[in-house]
Amino acid sequence: MTDLNAFVSGLPKAELHLHIEGSLEPEMMFALAERNKVEIPFKSVEEVRAAYEFSNLQDFLDIYYAGANVLRTEWDFCDLATAYFDRAAADNVRHAEIFFDPQTHTDRGIPIDVVIDGLLAGMASAQAKHGLTSKLILCFLRHLDEEAAFATLKAAEPWLDRIAGVGLDSSELGHPPSKFERVFARAGEMGLLRVAHAGEEGPADYVHEALDLLHIDRLDHGNRSLDDAALTAKLSRSGMTLTVCPLSNLKLCVVNDIDAHPIERMLRAGLRATINSDDPAYFGGYVNDNYRALIPAGRLDAKDFARLARNSFLGSFLSDAEVAAHLAKLDDYVTAKGA
Repeated sequence: MTDLNAFVSGLPKAELHLHIEGSLEPEMMFALAERNKVEIPFKSVEEVRAAYEFSNLQDFLDIYYAGANVLRTEWDFCDLATAYFDRAAADNVRHAEIFFDPQTHTDRGIPIDVVIDGLLAGMASAQAKHGLTSKLILCFLRHLDEEAAFATLKAAEPWLDRIAGVGLDSSELGHPPSKFERVFARAGEMGLLRVAHAGEEGPADYVHEALDLLHIDRLDHGNRSLDDAALTAKLSRSGMTLTVCPLSNLKLCVVNDIDAHPIERMLRAGLRATINSDDPAYFGGYVNDNYRALIPAGRLDAKDFARLARNSFLGSFLSDAEVAAHLAKLDDYVTAKGA
């Protein structure tokens, strides 16, 4: 019988749903607060971790934005990215497509070039150190207005050759994808790929809007798609990738029990589901922790986990040749393990 914990640990994989600001561990939060002489509303690392009990998405976002306040310099953003990539490499992540929220920083007076240049430096370091490739996805904060999103897209123009796509995150309820239809259309005209958070706390109708109005290339979360049989069939037939985040779903009360997580239903329905960590510093685990959290229920076997990893490369924004190279290594690993 395959040792699933060991199998998952060595499985080559991509991560497609990672908010880089959400990888800010409490220890780094304190270190950067001291380095930058920034006051934070916590007295210890333990107090920060104790605050990580959320009843919904907004509870989390309130602490997330407070934590991001310690990020001030290009050096900070490089250190943040480097720490994430070191951890991802330890989980055998071979490629990562990371979200960043420029408005979280520009609204605090941090120039967008400080954010992007710092992240790009961390990405370059990860490729040199680990052979881990990565892409940047610029996310619009959906609780802000369309005008602010357009301004952010305009400010990012000098870096568009180094930004793979745009996304939509933050508070979902009350902020449907249709609110950003025009800015997503403009991003598409500029050659950017498009992704959006939909169907996490919001209804299946939000997924319909993301597909039909934003014309997304990938769906982030998408759990509530299962509430609509026709939508589930549409996603399956189109091969749309879903970037699913089990521990995030548990921590934010999207699911009540990790053993009842719908990932198995997604796979059995033919959905191209993937496993990701979302905001790992806040939700208690990086990507392998998310894979492992699904093992005790006994509903997924080694072939299912290999399929999830395979989906992660198929759903990436890498070239066909790059995907083929990763899949060949994945197949070699699975064959060697007899899975």
